[in-house]
Amino acid sequence: MGHYFQSLFKGVLFCLRLHRLYYQGEVMSLSEMERLREVVAKLRDPKDGCPWDLEQTHKSLLKYLMEESYEFMHAVEDGDYRKMEDELGDVLLQVVLHSQLASEKSKFDLNSVAKTIADKMVRRHPHVFTDNKAKDVAEIKQRWEEIKKAEKANEESLKKYEICNELLSFPALTSAAKIGKKTNKINFDWEDYTQVMYKVEEEWQELKEEITPGRELNKERVQEEMGDLLFSVAQLARHLDLDPEITLREANLKFKRRFNQLEDIAKEEGIVIRESSQDELETLWSRVKEKEKSN
Repeated sequence: MGHYFQSLFKGVLFCLRLHRLYYQGEVMSLSEMERLREVVAKLRDPKDGCPWDLEQTHKSLLKYLMEESYEFMHAVEDGDYRKMEDELGDVLLQVVLHSQLASEKSKFDLNSVAKTIADKMVRRHPHVFTDNKAKDVAEIKQRWEEIKKAEKANEESLKKYEICNELLSFPALTSAAKIGKKTNKINFDWEDYTQVMYKVEEEWQELKEEITPGRELNKERVQEEMGDLLFSVAQLARHLDLDPEITLREANLKFKRRFNQLEDIAKEEGIVIRESSQDELETLWSRVKEKEKSN
Protein backbone atom coordinates (compact mmCIF):
# COMPACT_ATOMS: atom_id res chain seq x y z
CA MET A 1 0.00 0.00 0.00
CA GLY A 2 2.90 2.35 0.83
CA HIS A 3 4.35 1.79 -2.61
CA TYR A 4 0.95 2.66 -4.15
CA PHE A 5 0.74 6.02 -2.32
CA GLN A 6 4.36 6.77 -3.16
CA SER A 7 3.64 6.25 -6.87
CA LEU A 8 0.44 8.28 -6.61
CA PHE A 9 2.31 11.14 -4.94
CA LYS A 10 4.95 11.14 -7.69
CA GLY A 11 2.17 11.22 -10.28
CA VAL A 12 0.55 14.22 -8.62
CA LEU A 13 3.89 16.04 -8.50
CA PHE A 14 4.42 15.31 -12.19
CA CYS A 15 0.99 16.73 -13.07
CA LEU A 16 1.67 19.85 -10.99
CA ARG A 17 4.99 20.29 -12.77
CA LEU A 18 3.24 20.04 -16.15
CA HIS A 19 0.80 22.68 -14.96
CA ARG A 20 3.69 25.04 -14.19
CA LEU A 21 5.29 24.32 -17.54
CA TYR A 22 2.16 25.26 -19.46
CA TYR A 23 0.79 28.09 -17.39
CA GLN A 24 3.71 29.72 -15.57
CA GLY A 25 6.33 29.77 -18.34
CA GLU A 26 8.85 27.64 -16.43
CA VAL A 27 11.97 26.63 -18.37
CA MET A 28 11.07 23.35 -20.02
CA SER A 29 12.93 20.13 -20.62
CA LEU A 30 10.57 19.39 -23.52
CA SER A 31 11.48 20.91 -26.86
CA GLU A 32 9.21 23.76 -27.87
CA MET A 33 8.07 21.70 -30.85
CA GLU A 34 6.96 18.89 -28.55
CA ARG A 35 5.28 21.45 -26.31
CA LEU A 36 3.34 22.79 -29.30
CA ARG A 37 2.30 19.26 -30.25
CA GLU A 38 1.00 18.64 -26.72
CA VAL A 39 -0.82 21.99 -26.64
CA VAL A 40 -2.63 21.13 -29.88
CA ALA A 41 -3.42 17.63 -28.60
CA LYS A 42 -4.93 19.23 -25.49
CA LEU A 43 -7.03 21.57 -27.64
CA ARG A 44 -8.35 18.50 -29.45
CA ASP A 45 -9.04 16.51 -26.29
CA PRO A 46 -12.62 15.15 -26.62
CA LYS A 47 -13.36 15.79 -22.95
CA ASP A 48 -11.48 18.94 -21.96
CA GLY A 49 -10.52 20.47 -25.32
CA CYS A 50 -11.67 23.61 -27.10
CA PRO A 51 -15.10 23.29 -28.78
CA TRP A 52 -13.95 25.28 -31.84
CA ASP A 53 -10.83 23.16 -32.35
CA LEU A 54 -12.83 19.98 -31.90
CA GLU A 55 -15.15 21.01 -34.74
CA GLN A 56 -12.33 21.48 -37.24
CA THR A 57 -11.57 19.14 -40.14
CA HIS A 58 -8.83 19.08 -42.76
CA LYS A 59 -11.16 20.85 -45.18
CA SER A 60 -12.38 23.49 -42.73
CA LEU A 61 -8.78 24.39 -41.89
CA LEU A 62 -7.64 24.84 -45.50
CA LYS A 63 -8.58 28.52 -45.70
CA TYR A 64 -6.54 29.23 -42.56
CA LEU A 65 -3.47 27.52 -43.99
CA MET A 66 -3.75 29.68 -47.11
CA GLU A 67 -4.39 32.88 -45.15
CA GLU A 68 -1.48 32.28 -42.76
CA SER A 69 0.85 31.48 -45.66
CA TYR A 70 -0.03 34.74 -47.40
CA GLU A 71 0.35 36.70 -44.18
CA PHE A 72 3.85 35.24 -43.80
CA MET A 73 4.62 36.26 -47.39
CA HIS A 74 3.46 39.78 -46.59
CA ALA A 75 5.76 39.89 -43.55
CA VAL A 76 8.68 38.78 -45.74
CA GLU A 77 7.90 41.51 -48.26
CA ASP A 78 7.86 44.06 -45.41
CA GLY A 79 11.19 42.74 -44.11
CA ASP A 80 9.64 42.53 -40.63
CA TYR A 81 11.42 39.68 -38.82
CA ARG A 82 9.30 39.94 -35.68
CA LYS A 83 6.18 39.60 -37.77
CA MET A 84 7.79 36.85 -39.86
CA GLU A 85 8.43 34.82 -36.70
CA ASP A 86 4.85 35.32 -35.55
CA GLU A 87 3.28 34.45 -38.92
CA LEU A 88 5.56 31.46 -39.44
CA GLY A 89 4.34 30.21 -36.07
CA ASP A 90 0.77 30.48 -37.35
CA VAL A 91 1.73 28.43 -40.41
CA LEU A 92 3.40 25.85 -38.15
CA LEU A 93 0.24 25.66 -36.05
CA GLN A 94 -1.68 24.62 -39.15
CA VAL A 95 0.87 21.88 -39.87
CA VAL A 96 0.58 20.57 -36.32
CA LEU A 97 -3.23 20.77 -36.37
CA HIS A 98 -3.49 18.77 -39.60
CA SER A 99 -1.02 16.24 -38.21
CA GLN A 100 -3.05 15.94 -35.00
CA LEU A 101 -6.27 15.36 -36.94
CA ALA A 102 -4.59 12.64 -38.98
CA SER A 103 -3.03 11.01 -35.91
CA GLU A 104 -6.47 10.74 -34.32
CA LYS A 105 -7.45 8.57 -37.29
CA SER A 106 -4.14 6.66 -37.16
CA LYS A 107 -3.19 7.94 -40.64
CA PHE A 108 0.02 9.83 -39.83
CA ASP A 109 1.43 12.13 -37.15
CA LEU A 110 3.85 15.03 -36.76
CA ASN A 111 6.86 12.72 -36.41
CA SER A 112 6.03 10.87 -39.62
CA VAL A 113 5.53 14.20 -41.42
CA ALA A 114 8.97 15.36 -40.25
CA LYS A 115 10.54 12.02 -41.17
CA THR A 116 8.94 12.04 -44.62
CA ILE A 117 10.26 15.50 -45.53
CA ALA A 118 13.70 14.83 -44.01
CA ASP A 119 14.00 11.58 -45.97
CA LYS A 120 12.84 13.35 -49.12
CA MET A 121 15.44 16.13 -48.77
CA VAL A 122 18.23 13.60 -48.22
CA ARG A 123 17.04 11.55 -51.19
CA ARG A 124 16.80 14.58 -53.48
CA HIS A 125 20.21 15.96 -52.50
CA PRO A 126 22.60 13.09 -53.24
CA HIS A 127 25.30 15.68 -54.02
CA VAL A 128 25.17 16.72 -50.34
CA PHE A 129 24.49 13.47 -48.49
CA THR A 130 26.42 10.99 -50.65
CA ASP A 131 29.64 10.92 -52.64
CA ASN A 132 27.65 11.36 -55.87
CA LYS A 133 28.65 14.99 -56.45
CA ALA A 134 27.20 17.31 -59.09
CA LYS A 135 29.35 19.55 -61.27
CA ASP A 136 27.00 22.56 -61.35
CA VAL A 137 23.54 23.91 -60.50
CA ALA A 138 22.14 22.75 -63.85
CA GLU A 139 23.04 19.15 -63.08
CA ILE A 140 21.55 19.50 -59.58
CA LYS A 141 18.24 20.67 -61.07
CA GLN A 142 18.28 17.86 -63.63
CA ARG A 143 18.85 15.26 -60.93
CA TRP A 144 16.12 16.82 -58.80
CA GLU A 145 13.58 16.40 -61.62
CA GLU A 146 14.75 12.85 -62.34
CA ILE A 147 14.41 11.88 -58.67
CA LYS A 148 10.95 13.49 -58.44
CA LYS A 149 9.85 11.62 -61.55
CA ALA A 150 11.09 8.33 -60.12
CA GLU A 151 9.30 9.02 -56.82
CA LYS A 152 6.02 9.68 -58.57
CA ALA A 153 6.27 6.77 -60.98
CA ASN A 154 4.28 4.58 -58.60
CA GLU A 155 1.68 7.13 -57.59
CA GLU A 156 -1.79 6.08 -58.62
CA SER A 157 -2.87 9.58 -59.61
CA LEU A 158 -0.19 9.87 -62.27
CA LYS A 159 -0.62 6.48 -63.91
CA LYS A 160 -3.38 7.71 -66.21
CA TYR A 161 -2.54 11.40 -66.62
CA GLU A 162 1.15 12.18 -66.43
CA ILE A 163 1.48 15.89 -67.20
CA CYS A 164 -1.12 18.13 -65.55
CA ASN A 165 -2.86 16.01 -62.93
CA GLU A 166 -1.17 17.23 -59.75
CA LEU A 167 -0.74 20.88 -60.75
CA LEU A 168 -4.22 22.14 -59.91
CA SER A 169 -3.51 22.09 -56.17
CA PHE A 170 -1.63 25.40 -56.52
CA PRO A 171 -3.12 28.91 -56.73
CA ALA A 172 -4.63 29.42 -60.19
CA LEU A 173 -1.91 31.61 -61.71
CA THR A 174 0.83 29.38 -60.33
CA SER A 175 -0.96 26.32 -61.69
CA ALA A 176 -1.17 27.92 -65.14
CA ALA A 177 2.56 28.63 -65.17
CA LYS A 178 3.43 25.13 -63.94
CA ILE A 179 1.20 23.55 -66.59
CA GLY A 180 3.08 25.57 -69.21
CA LYS A 181 6.44 24.44 -67.85
CA LYS A 182 5.32 20.81 -67.90
CA THR A 183 3.99 20.89 -71.45
CA ASN A 184 7.12 22.75 -72.59
CA LYS A 185 9.14 19.67 -71.69
CA ILE A 186 7.22 17.61 -74.24
CA ASN A 187 7.48 20.36 -76.90
CA PHE A 188 3.86 21.47 -76.55
CA ASP A 189 4.45 25.20 -76.18
CA TRP A 190 4.89 28.45 -78.09
CA GLU A 191 8.37 29.06 -79.48
CA ASP A 192 8.80 32.51 -77.92
CA TYR A 193 6.92 35.28 -76.15
CA THR A 194 5.93 37.04 -79.39
CA GLN A 195 3.76 34.06 -80.31
CA VAL A 196 2.14 34.18 -76.88
CA MET A 197 1.43 37.89 -77.39
CA TYR A 198 -0.66 37.02 -80.44
CA LYS A 199 -2.51 34.39 -78.39
CA VAL A 200 -3.26 36.96 -75.68
CA GLU A 201 -4.62 39.32 -78.34
CA GLU A 202 -6.76 36.51 -79.77
CA GLU A 203 -8.23 35.66 -76.36
CA TRP A 204 -8.83 39.34 -75.62
CA GLN A 205 -10.78 39.75 -78.85
CA GLU A 206 -12.90 36.69 -78.03
CA LEU A 207 -13.69 38.13 -74.60
CA LYS A 208 -14.58 41.51 -76.13
CA GLU A 209 -17.07 39.80 -78.44
CA GLU A 210 -18.81 38.27 -75.42
CA ILE A 211 -19.06 41.59 -73.55
CA THR A 212 -19.97 43.86 -76.47
CA PRO A 213 -22.23 46.70 -75.16
CA GLY A 214 -25.87 46.01 -75.89
CA ARG A 215 -25.34 42.27 -76.08
CA GLU A 216 -26.95 40.04 -73.47
CA LEU A 217 -24.20 38.64 -71.28
CA ASN A 218 -23.79 34.89 -71.06
CA LYS A 219 -21.98 34.59 -67.73
CA GLU A 220 -20.69 31.09 -68.43
CA ARG A 221 -19.23 32.14 -71.79
CA VAL A 222 -17.74 35.31 -70.30
CA GLN A 223 -16.13 33.31 -67.50
CA GLU A 224 -14.72 30.81 -69.99
CA GLU A 225 -13.22 33.52 -72.21
CA MET A 226 -11.91 35.43 -69.21
CA GLY A 227 -10.25 32.23 -68.00
CA ASP A 228 -8.65 31.67 -71.42
CA LEU A 229 -7.32 35.23 -71.36
CA LEU A 230 -5.88 34.89 -67.85
CA PHE A 231 -4.31 31.54 -68.75
CA SER A 232 -2.67 33.09 -71.82
CA VAL A 233 -1.39 36.06 -69.81
CA ALA A 234 0.12 33.62 -67.30
CA GLN A 235 1.92 31.87 -70.20
CA LEU A 236 3.18 35.23 -71.47
CA ALA A 237 4.60 35.95 -68.01
CA ARG A 238 6.28 32.54 -68.01
CA HIS A 239 7.88 33.16 -71.41
CA LEU A 240 9.17 36.49 -70.08
CA ASP A 241 10.71 34.60 -67.14
CA LEU A 242 8.24 36.12 -64.68
CA ASP A 243 6.24 34.33 -62.00
CA PRO A 244 2.63 35.40 -62.69
CA GLU A 245 1.55 34.91 -59.07
CA ILE A 246 4.37 37.07 -57.71
CA THR A 247 3.94 39.59 -60.53
CA LEU A 248 0.26 40.09 -59.72
CA ARG A 249 1.03 40.23 -56.01
CA GLU A 250 3.57 42.99 -56.65
CA ALA A 251 0.90 44.89 -58.59
CA ASN A 252 -1.49 44.49 -55.64
CA LEU A 253 1.18 45.81 -53.29
CA LYS A 254 1.82 48.78 -55.58
CA PHE A 255 -1.88 49.62 -55.58
CA LYS A 256 -1.99 49.30 -51.80
CA ARG A 257 1.04 51.58 -51.41
CA ARG A 258 -0.45 54.21 -53.68
CA PHE A 259 -3.86 54.10 -52.03
CA ASN A 260 -2.26 54.45 -48.60
CA GLN A 261 -0.52 57.59 -49.90
CA LEU A 262 -3.85 58.80 -51.27
CA GLU A 263 -5.41 58.40 -47.82
CA ASP A 264 -2.48 60.26 -46.23
CA ILE A 265 -3.00 63.22 -48.57
CA ALA A 266 -6.73 63.18 -47.92
CA LYS A 267 -6.22 63.25 -44.14
CA GLU A 268 -3.71 66.11 -44.41
CA GLU A 269 -6.22 68.15 -46.42
CA GLY A 270 -9.27 67.23 -44.37
CA ILE A 271 -10.87 65.22 -47.16
CA VAL A 272 -13.24 62.42 -46.13
CA ILE A 273 -12.55 59.50 -48.47
CA ARG A 274 -15.96 57.86 -48.12
CA GLU A 275 -17.71 61.13 -48.97
CA SER A 276 -15.53 61.96 -52.00
CA SER A 277 -16.69 61.68 -55.60
CA GLN A 278 -14.95 59.46 -58.13
CA ASP A 279 -13.47 62.55 -59.85
CA GLU A 280 -12.03 63.79 -56.54
CA LEU A 281 -10.47 60.40 -55.84
CA GLU A 282 -9.06 60.23 -59.38
CA THR A 283 -7.45 63.65 -58.83
CA LEU A 284 -5.82 62.46 -55.61
CA TRP A 285 -4.69 59.27 -57.36
CA SER A 286 -3.04 61.31 -60.13
CA ARG A 287 -1.22 63.40 -57.53
CA VAL A 288 0.14 60.24 -55.90
CA LYS A 289 1.43 58.94 -59.24
CA GLU A 290 3.03 62.30 -60.07
CA LYS A 291 4.68 62.34 -56.65
CA GLU A 292 6.13 58.86 -57.30
CA LYS A 293 7.53 59.98 -60.66
CA SER A 294 9.19 63.03 -59.13
CA ASN A 295 10.86 60.84 -56.51
